[in-house]
Amino acid sequence: MQVGDRVRVRKSVIMYHHPEHRNQPFEMMGQEGTVSAVVRDWHGRPVTANLPVEVQFFEKFKAHFQEAELESLAQSAPPQATG
Repeated sequence: MQVGDRVRVRKSVIMYHHPEHRNQPFEMMGQEGTVSAVVRDWHGRPVTANLPVEVQFFEKFKAHFQEAELESLAQSAPPQATG
């Protein structure tokens, strides 16, 4: 996964920091967003982050995930002109 990829949460993940459901359990499965960062190093040193993929769902909500919890959404090809 790379920055800018569209992804969907494919596993059951409960969040408690969703802005519209603060301090309440919110199921993320099925939610779609854009990869905003992939943590592989910190100040030039390699790191092994537990949740390396940061996904932005809307302006005020980002969350970190493991790659196994996400699926890439394939870019659909533009419609072909027939005629």
